Amino acid sequence: MKKDLGNYRKSYEKSALMEDSITENPMELFQKWFYELEKSGSVEELNTMTISTMGLDGYPKGRIVLLKRFTFEGFVFYSNYDSEKGKAIEKSPKVCLSFFWPTMERQVIIKGTVSKIAGNMSDGYFESRPTGSKLGAIVSNQSEVIPSREVLDSKLKELEKQYENKEIPRPSNWGGYLVSPVSIEFWQGRPNRLHDRIRFTMVEDYNWKIERLAP
Repeated sequence: MKKDLGNYRKSYEKSALMEDSITENPMELFQKWFYELEKSGSVEELNTMTISTMGLDGYPKGRIVLLKRFTFEGFVFYSNYDSEKGKAIEKSPKVCLSFFWPTMERQVIIKGTVSKIAGNMSDGYFESRPTGSKLGAIVSNQSEVIPSREVLDSKLKELEKQYENKEIPRPSNWGGYLVSPVSIEFWQGRPNRLHDRIRFTMVEDYNWKIERLAP
């Protein structure tokens, strides 16, 4: 099988990222970009991000998760703590997050360390989820090998009966993670592949060093 993709080209010309338009704190710039994209309505599931971990097998692995909150402290997402992702985080809590928003020709790359959020915060988010999503978190032993799809469907039906008109508790092995950034790079597409890249790196006293990178 062979396919040449050499003619897949696009000129990025929608915006620029200059030093006089950025803030001293990268979280403020992230919020600005996020709200601009939200207002444009041009991106479906704007909070989609890739999280890359170093796997237990020694290989890095990236997968898509959903960002559920961001503050000055960092970025929050939820997962099964016993999943492949959770086990990788437990062994090596250094991760990379990346967002790609092609309609605005932008991406953001975040390096950081992961920690579990407080249980009551995970409880609060779990309670806000639809019933099906709550049951799904109980049904799935995430990343484990299963014999068939029917196993999941059968277990779901059993739980639907078990919890009919009852409160569904958050599984103890499911909850939130906070990624505390140490580096955040903002990438804005520009013509001739001379893209703008501005990197914020945390230094002493929780201040940020700002640098422009060559594209």
